[in-house]
Parts: sequence; structure tokens; C-alpha cells
Amino acid sequence: MEKRCYYEVLSVSKDADTTVIKKSYRKLAVKYHPDKNPDDKEAEEKFKELGEAYTILMDDQKRAAYDRYGHRAFSQGTGPSAAGGGFGGADPFDIFREVFSGGGGGGAGSIFEEMFGGGGGRGRSERRKRGSDLRYDLQISLEEAAFGVEKELKIERLVGCDSCDGKGASGGSADIRSCATCGGVGQVITSRGFFQVQQPCPTCEGTGESISNPCPKCSGDGRTDGSSRIKLKIPAGIMEGARLRSVGHGDSGRQGASSGDLYVVIHIKEHEVFERDDTDLYCEVPLPFTLAALGGELKVPTLNGEAKVKVPAGTQTNTSFRLKDKGIPHLQSGRKGDLLVNVQVEVPVKLSKSQEKLLEEFAGTITGKNQPLGGSFFEKAKRFFGG
Repeated sequence: MEKRCYYEVLSVSKDADTTVIKKSYRKLAVKYHPDKNPDDKEAEEKFKELGEAYTILMDDQKRAAYDRYGHRAFSQGTGPSAAGGGFGGADPFDIFREVFSGGGGGGAGSIFEEMFGGGGGRGRSERRKRGSDLRYDLQISLEEAAFGVEKELKIERLVGCDSCDGKGASGGSADIRSCATCGGVGQVITSRGFFQVQQPCPTCEGTGESISNPCPKCSGDGRTDGSSRIKLKIPAGIMEGARLRSVGHGDSGRQGASSGDLYVVIHIKEHEVFERDDTDLYCEVPLPFTLAALGGELKVPTLNGEAKVKVPAGTQTNTSFRLKDKGIPHLQSGRKGDLLVNVQVEVPVKLSKSQEKLLEEFAGTITGKNQPLGGSFFEKAKRFFGG
């Protein structure tokens, strides 16, 4: 049977990035997974086809070869069709687990395991006792991002039970035994259609252990709902979306196991005056038309206070002035960017009679040489109309 286009298989366009490809694969893989379609050969084949397409399009080199030569790029013993089953020797279920992995060691397992079961043996069981990683979104000002700041955060998290000292046993003395349901393995095997899969033991929740005298306050978990306060140093020059890791400040682990980590994601508030581009800052400043015509000094704002810019006579709207080292420091090198000031010539909106008269007299003295933009425009217009 002729192979279908990999992009068509995954329902994505040829310019789709890896995020779009992964999202589409996730949706389709759930739809055609054999556990959801028992005894359906067509769904099983589509699931394998999805895995093959995903393997190629998520690899930059393989994707480039496929874009250039199509399926022929892998038909001479160099591609997935030569490696058995069309997956380059990879198990399509491993690919599925990779896409749906929860990651981060947070103890939450993966979407694959939650939906279909699966997973390893005691190694995974031990990792499940570790506390979950937590995320905290923190908003800071542009000034705080530029100069750095220390913040105190209040984190809602699972903390060690004070009644059992986090051990999960009544009185703090744990009588730990192997779980009777899974025999201490932490996993049980169940049949799903024509598959046999492993999943965390429902009795011990994957730990492989049970406590004969569980603490009444935490029910043997060793943790209760609580909160903690931490101080976090935010470095100067941090960017929007940056993620800071605070080790051990996630949820406490079960029955005295190690805590997860806290990941703080930085968001920078929009500034009233400045816009940021990497380490450079931009701002627009009004320029009185008299100063634009005569020249002089213009006061402009910076993050460090007020500065002065020398404006030459005849300055036009949208002229930019660069102030060196008045921007944001680079996070690694500390080298500062620049501030670019864009001036907008400001024309008065209300004039007194005497002011109008003075301006009219002044306008009568203006020649084409003093109006380079207007003179150039009207010359072009004259030529356009055949004058």
C-alpha cells in the first residue's frame, strides 16, 4: 500500500513547527490508540502510521531529507522502513510516552499512564514518593527587571505533617511493610484488549509500601496542606518568561521523601514610558516646535532619572537620539544596552491673536530652502501633474 504524506497523516501544514506537530500527534494518538479501539485493525495501523510520521517530522535532519526526497529518502535501508515496523527500531508506544510525558520529576506520572497505564518497576515507584514540582507566576516592574530585586513569596504547598514528623506513622514510629496488593513492586499488571500493561498499584499508589499504623492527621501520607514563605533573588536583566528554580520548595515528599522544586516564571508589567527590546529601551518624547526649529537641550526620562539630549536646529518628527548605556544590563555579561529616544514635534493647538499674527508674519518669510520636505514634495507633485 502506498504511504500517505506524513504531513497529511498528522493533519499539519508543511511549515508547521514542532509544537504544532506534537499537539496534533497527541490528539490523533489518543483517538486511534488501540486501548480505545480494541480489535480495530484499522485504528491500530493508523496509530502506527502516526508514530512513523511523528518520528520523521520531529527530527530536523530526517524532516529535511523527507521534504526533499519524500518517502524515497528512507526506502534504501537508511530510513525507518528499513529498521522494522517503520519506526527506526523504536517502539511506537515509547514515542507516545515521550510526547505525553509529564516531566520534571513532579510525581504526577504522565498522561499516558493516567489514560492507559504503563510505566516502569520499582525505579518509578521510588520516584513517585518525591514531592511534586510547583509553578509560581510572578509579575515584576520593568525597573525591578533592570536593577534586580529580592521578593518574598508565599507558596501554598504540601508540607510535612507535624503530627508524625512527616513519616506517615502514628507517633512517628513507622511500621513499614511491603504492600500486600502488589507485593512491594508498586505496579500491577492489567489486561487492556490485546495488551498487558503496568500501572501504579491503587493500594499503595505506586510506593510498594504500606504502614500498619498510619497517622490519623495525614492518613499515612506524611503531608498536609500548608504554606511557606521564601525569599527569591531576581537578577538584573531578567527577561519576560524566564524561569527561576528554587530547589526543595515544591511539595514535600511522601513519608519523609525529598521535596520537589519550585519554578518561578517571570512576567514583566507593561511600562507607561518605555518599551523594551532585549537590552535596549525605547521611548517617545514630545519636542516643542520652537526647540525643534531653534535647537537646544531637551530633558528626557531614563530608568536612572532625567537626562539631557542636545537637539540640533531643524530637527524633524521621528528623529531618534541614542543614549549609550541607558538601557537594561545583559543577564550574563552585565553590559548595558542603549536608550533610543524618538522625538515627536509638538505643535500648539490654541493660539492667541498676537501669536497667530506673529506666526503669519514668520510664515511669509519662509522660503523653499527652509522647507526641504515640503519643497521636495511639491516639486514631485508638479511633475506628476505635468506642470
